[in-house]
Amino acid sequence: MSGQSLLVPGELSPIRSVPASIRRPEYVGKEAPTPYTGPEVQDSETIERMRIAGRLAAQAMAEAATHIAPGVTTDELDRVTHEFLCDHGAYPSTLGYRGFPKSLCTSVNEVICHGIPDSTVLRDGDIVNLDVTAFIHGVHGDNNATYLCGDVDEESRLLVERTRESLNRAIKAVKPGRQINVIGRVIESYAKRFGYGVVRDFTGHGINTAFHSGLIVPHYDAAHATTVIQTGMTFTIEPMLTLGDYEHDMWDDGWTVVTKDRKRSAQFEHTLVVTDGGAEILTLP
Repeated sequence: MSGQSLLVPGELSPIRSVPASIRRPEYVGKEAPTPYTGPEVQDSETIERMRIAGRLAAQAMAEAATHIAPGVTTDELDRVTHEFLCDHGAYPSTLGYRGFPKSLCTSVNEVICHGIPDSTVLRDGDIVNLDVTAFIHGVHGDNNATYLCGDVDEESRLLVERTRESLNRAIKAVKPGRQINVIGRVIESYAKRFGYGVVRDFTGHGINTAFHSGLIVPHYDAAHATTVIQTGMTFTIEPMLTLGDYEHDMWDDGWTVVTKDRKRSAQFEHTLVVTDGGAEILTLP
């Protein structure tokens, strides 16, 4: 494994502004979003709007990823993402969500998820997850991926490749009539082949007009996750695999989640809509 030193919090830049002409999610300026009480199955018009949001989120993430290199700060990746989304008429969903101060999450090395972009400088050999969500036309599209920065060690590279593969396998397992725990069963059985931990306390989620609808999508074999998958449901799958144990610690910022043993973690995510034959990925660029 890489001998990189552990991360420490950096300095935050001022909150970036969003043009007044761009529609905000209802939770902006509030402590928490209004609980979602609508259906998990969406109509065709909502799904079409989600295709637009998902495509923009994927394009913004791809643009930010082109800037990943040793010497670049995670705040610079936030700037690129913020400007891309605003230039395309979308609001960065994370900005102001429960007080989150930035327009994407940047999770480096031992950070499992929800890392806050700041003055942290990427180093040769790092792995960095970008998590981008776009809000446009009243709906959200959410995706993330883990990228290699410079010359990354073999163990970390394989972790990234296999985490991506676990997402691909989980998507193929989505079928109407199956229970949602089939997703975690597929991910965990694959991860166990390599001795990886599968994070339990952070999950996929329902998504539509709400950033998080209340539907939970575990990435481990959770017997209690008996919700039946239905055509038209929209949700994310976003497995987080670790080189060690799945237990975590939280930084004092209340957001940044790191592995308890400080070993590396990787994550990939797509927003999906369930079709009669399986699942359509809505977050493709």
